[in-house]
Amino acid sequence: MSSRERKRAALYQKLQQLRAATNSTAVNKTSIIVDAAKYISKLKAKVERLNQEAGTSQSSPNRLPVEVTVDTLDRGFRINVYSERNCPGLLVSILEAFEELGLNVLDARVSCSDNFHLEAVGGEDHGDGMDAQVVKQAVLEAIKSWSQRKK
Repeated sequence: MSSRERKRAALYQKLQQLRAATNSTAVNKTSIIVDAAKYISKLKAKVERLNQEAGTSQSSPNRLPVEVTVDTLDRGFRINVYSERNCPGLLVSILEAFEELGLNVLDARVSCSDNFHLEAVGGEDHGDGMDAQVVKQAVLEAIKSWSQRKK
């Protein structure tokens, strides 16, 4: 098979892949490419619409863009807080909530560059059997008050 034939076969194969990916029923090259261009335009419009919806839902006051998990350990809790964006001042609010609960931070890792991630291990001052749900609720309240202060 000559080089020209291999190139032609490869081009044909790529056009068939493009046709399949765009659900085109076209037969000739030009129509396949036109259908693909229309498909790409539709996808761009869909992405734009989804980005606008995501922006609207993230700015809604009921939805905080932060994930919080609290796991119970033998003598304390492992607390994970994650946000896709940087949250200046959030660490201070969370540490104040720990202090109000009487939770000592025994170990912590924090990343605040492009996103916010806190992983902390906290132990109780008095050992009075605090529940993980209480800790999570206190952290969520700290996040809520932080988000209201920054507006």
